[in-house]
Amino acid sequence: MKGLYLIPANTKKGQLIFNMFTPIDLVIFGFGIMGSFLLLLIIGTDSILTTIIVLLPALFTALLVMPIPNYHNVISFLISMYRFFTNQRKYLWRGWGFYEFTKEQPK
Repeated sequence: MKGLYLIPANTKKGQLIFNMFTPIDLVIFGFGIMGSFLLLLIIGTDSILTTIIVLLPALFTALLVMPIPNYHNVISFLISMYRFFTNQRKYLWRGWGFYEFTKEQPK
């Protein structure tokens, strides 16, 4: 596989906006942009520190909707990681030797 993607690159690109985003991704990013804009109107940009604080909502939401390999974006990765750590820890074996493990073992 040479370290490439595990899934084809274009599996759902036709269903996405700009071939990268779902509608909820754009809504999340839009709220981040609006939050930064409102902070810009309320606080202003007097110094570098206030400018960074004003831009934090937009930067944070941009990082959340950023596409990453093997997942749709960072949000889907975080959701998968949360589900893995909070779900049941007993995973049933369904691999190549499943029937051998279900037989009675000689004592």
